[in-house]
Amino acid sequence: MTDQIYNVLFLCTGNSARSILGESILNHEGKGRFRAYSAGSHPKGEVNPHAIKELEALGYPSTGFSSKNWDVFAEPGAPQMDFIFTVCDSAAGEACPVWLGYPMTAHWGVEDPAAVVGTDIEVQRAFAQAARFLKNRIGAFLSLPLSSIDKLALEQKLKQIGQMEGSTSSQEKSA
Repeated sequence: MTDQIYNVLFLCTGNSARSILGESILNHEGKGRFRAYSAGSHPKGEVNPHAIKELEALGYPSTGFSSKNWDVFAEPGAPQMDFIFTVCDSAAGEACPVWLGYPMTAHWGVEDPAAVVGTDIEVQRAFAQAARFLKNRIGAFLSLPLSSIDKLALEQKLKQIGQMEGSTSSQEKSA
């Protein structure tokens, strides 16, 4: 058993919804084993209030989050990441900074709840669904035997997690 705390970065374009949900959920569920962060390629500058509302409804931490550029995590002195997960398709397709330590990466695309237009109930339902999909993926990630699995097998498992229910990647394949 290892005492290592793994650093995980959730990336999205705007860093206002999905990546914030992932950061909060993993920090809570993986406490003591993982430290999660989030960032975006083109941050909105503020966290979506519906994301905060959903985190509160689920009992997850909902304060202290900020919408920030992913360059913050590529600068000297930034925490070295062990894992980086893109949670939106556009961020997955962008040229990322060079990450120190060559972390494991995977795409865990989830529909953008912030893009939903409709009533407050419809928008909050979209946030609840995104949070559920991310929570399920994070649960699968937490169950992986990180200290005893080889890199190639781990890489494959991370990609499989990205194909779980709600994957935008699987939606594109079936369309």
